[in-house]
Amino acid sequence: MAAENASSVAQFVLAGLTDQPGLQMPLFFLFLGSYLVTIVGNLGLITLIGLNSHLHTPMYFFLFNLSFIDFCYSTVITPKMLMSFVSKKNIISYAGCMTQLFFFLFFVVSESFILSAMAYDRYVAICKPLLYTVTMSPQVCLFLLLGVYWMGFAGAMAHTICMVRLTFCADNLVNHYMCDLLPLLERSCTSTYVNELVVFIVVGIDIGVPTVTIFISYALILSSILHIRSTEGRSKAFSTCSSHIVAVSLFFGSGAFMYLKPASLLPMNQGKVSSLFYTIVVPMLNPIIYSLRNKDVKVALRKTLSKHSFS
Repeated sequence: MAAENASSVAQFVLAGLTDQPGLQMPLFFLFLGSYLVTIVGNLGLITLIGLNSHLHTPMYFFLFNLSFIDFCYSTVITPKMLMSFVSKKNIISYAGCMTQLFFFLFFVVSESFILSAMAYDRYVAICKPLLYTVTMSPQVCLFLLLGVYWMGFAGAMAHTICMVRLTFCADNLVNHYMCDLLPLLERSCTSTYVNELVVFIVVGIDIGVPTVTIFISYALILSSILHIRSTEGRSKAFSTCSSHIVAVSLFFGSGAFMYLKPASLLPMNQGKVSSLFYTIVVPMLNPIIYSLRNKDVKVALRKTLSKHSFS
């Protein structure tokens, strides 16, 4: 029966976030506004870091790449999601769906590892300040960045290759606003055992390894901070980590809630709402978090604005 009902699906229909007509336009303008904030915030932070030489340090090198990743994977997802609010059928081709899946996974996995690289950078800066310039040399930073993007590529390839081997049913309605792993697996007419195993292993690695790295880094940072005698020194050390802690909590919390819970405990409609946090909210908040809670960024912004005003 599975073979009879199967077909070589040429396109999918994305159900979108909601099917209630009264919510379509308000949600369209809400997410359009958030997307514009995301684009302006991340491109602004990229430009600011590029123009100010005193921000050319390992910390801001990784922050530059974090903003680039946030900009890219928000652009992979949000424009297509906005289409679901203004069109009767939000159609995406099979090739387009697999492409969106690959790039979404590439950037989201890269983000998890760039956050762990930033945690390691903060550990070296606070726990080994005298060795910071040697330990976090340009060569080391480049090596870490290559590792970040390699893990993103490997994770995306593993999931995408497993996905294209499946046969999809004639019912091509995907209950999501994007081509994500779990809703696509629901449309398969063939066994998804291998895919589910890959999801469990790869997602476990892509969340587990960065989480352990970040946890160990901040445990050592906390231990080092507690040994600082002056209150001012402790406050300064905490302030250098606070933005990163907030960003990490938002990203990994929402991601783990979506992928590491059994499907029976998290219906897909609730999963769509959960995925909004790491696909829409986190890329929008990251530049705000790092700019509002960072004195160096504020100083760079004032200098850049004053230069343009003077010109």
